[in-house]
Amino acid sequence: MRILLQRVSEASVTIKKNAYSFISTGLLLLVGIEESDSNEDIDWLVRKILNMRIFSDEQGKMNLSLLDVEGEILIVSQFTLYASCKKGNRPSFVRSAQPEVAIPLYEEFIRSIQNHLTSEVKTGVFGADMKLESTNDGPVTILLDSKNKE
Repeated sequence: MRILLQRVSEASVTIKKNAYSFISTGLLLLVGIEESDSNEDIDWLVRKILNMRIFSDEQGKMNLSLLDVEGEILIVSQFTLYASCKKGNRPSFVRSAQPEVAIPLYEEFIRSIQNHLTSEVKTGVFGADMKLESTNDGPVTILLDSKNKE
């Protein structure tokens, strides 16, 4: 699994010109899933995301986690995180999992995050044409890849 994590002061999803989800201070997670992903990938990513110290403390240092600041999370499926741009000018998405594999993993990822939070996890709609708006705070943007744990 690949996740593009952004620390945000706010983020929202609009579908067919209708507001669907909104968060204030927290994390926007764009989630890409490939065929070989499993619950092990989910477990590693959930621990990493919830405990990553990327929020500022009283001294302005990134020393607090999402749990420490009681932040919100907005999770959006993003198959394009597995784009291959090796050949030509048109990206290939063959590494992205098909919906019958991706949807159950995406839903399990949401459930796993929700189990650790008191606030409701907000989401987009898997496979929908969505419009995202966000105010990246910092900016802080981190790419996590469960197959490349750097």
